[in-house]
Amino acid sequence: MNAMPPVSVIMPVLDEERHLRNSVRHILEQEYDGEMEVVIALGPSTDRTDEIAAELVREDPRVHTVPNPTGRTPAALNAAIKASRHPIVVRVDGHGMLSPNYIATAVRLLEETGAQNVGGIMHAEGENAWEDAVAAAMTSKIGVGNAAFHTGGAAGPAETVYLGVFRREALEQQGGYNEEFIRAQDWELNFRIREAGGLIWFSPELRVQYRPRPSVRALAKQYKDYGRWRHVVARYHQGSINLRYLAPPAAVCAIAAGVVVGATLTPLGFVVPAGYLAAITAGSVPAGKGLALKARLQIPVALATMHMSWGYGFLTSPRSLARKVIASRRPAVKATV
Repeated sequence: MNAMPPVSVIMPVLDEERHLRNSVRHILEQEYDGEMEVVIALGPSTDRTDEIAAELVREDPRVHTVPNPTGRTPAALNAAIKASRHPIVVRVDGHGMLSPNYIATAVRLLEETGAQNVGGIMHAEGENAWEDAVAAAMTSKIGVGNAAFHTGGAAGPAETVYLGVFRREALEQQGGYNEEFIRAQDWELNFRIREAGGLIWFSPELRVQYRPRPSVRALAKQYKDYGRWRHVVARYHQGSINLRYLAPPAAVCAIAAGVVVGATLTPLGFVVPAGYLAAITAGSVPAGKGLALKARLQIPVALATMHMSWGYGFLTSPRSLARKVIASRRPAVKATV
């Protein structure tokens, strides 16, 4: 029997005291027979994240930390990749919980498919009524369209996947993550891998438990950033946009126009925002199946927050974001020995 390849798990963390210890526990308890290391890239947290990370290093020799003074996710990922040393690189966020056989399954899929990156389902689960509502919105087609890594689907080639388990050579060939992309850096990297002829593979066998943002304000900021940086990807890479990504900005424009028309010309203008509210209210019924009433009542709020924030971010994305051309990226990330 062939030995399992060693893997490096990289984690960008910032203000993750709530989930970091549990997230690392899910990594260290993986059902995987190969060698493993965990490299945590520490941003300038304002909570106990650094203290918890130091405890984890003392408790297990497989855990290491590297500094990420910028606090930016792509810089953290590149720093962790550089400090890691194994041929398989597993990305995990500080609030993500891997299923027990996640790494073993991902390594098998890399071998079976020949892919450069494999990933699965971002399985959102809440710890209170609001988070349950957000989780329901994030795993429904009315919330995120046909994105397989949110809603599930058949295994096969994909544009992008959640987090990802990479062959190191693919990361090195592409120069790692583009550090200009504060958000959407995974989508942008996967686009470059695909453009270079690499395969990105989605499989529902892979599941990562994800904790949603704990408030409306935090969710709105998250999705506004998603929208504005997805527009940056579209400016960088021609042909990388599709109708699913244009739906939220179109909805924002239509609702705004309807409100203006309704307030200044004819009440018929309010048909558009009223129709949208009716649609998300109806869509929240199947999305909230099995949840407590308090959570079900908040699903329309979560849906509207996601749609409107994403659309607003896309429409207002300034051209000053990520102005440098791809060719100016720094040289390929190399592992340390």
